[in-house]
Amino acid sequence: MTKTAKATPAKAKPKKTESAAPKDKVVFKVWGSAPAGVDITYGSDTDNLDGHGLPMTKTLSLKDDAMYYNVSAQLQGGGDIHCSVTVDGKTKTGHARGGYNICSAQLSGGLFGGWN
Repeated sequence: MTKTAKATPAKAKPKKTESAAPKDKVVFKVWGSAPAGVDITYGSDTDNLDGHGLPMTKTLSLKDDAMYYNVSAQLQGGGDIHCSVTVDGKTKTGHARGGYNICSAQLSGGLFGGWN
């Protein structure tokens, strides 16, 4: 009886993480369902910007002197949304479901560098 060699499947290349931010950039995302709408704000300790529509993805340049970056999305009535902010490979996420609840995510600059 002869044994047949089994072909080993080729390993798939790892997919780029959806939440990965380009170097020196900050990525803000809000996604999900908000039939009555959602009010979105995003930015840093010195900037507060408006976002619109779902899904939303916004990218800003990373500022060396920023203390934090955050995203906040308030449901206008019912819905189910998620939000995230990504800096230097670190991601914080939030979730909100139900009438007028708020999804919030924030990354803070560490005292000795890095983001948490």
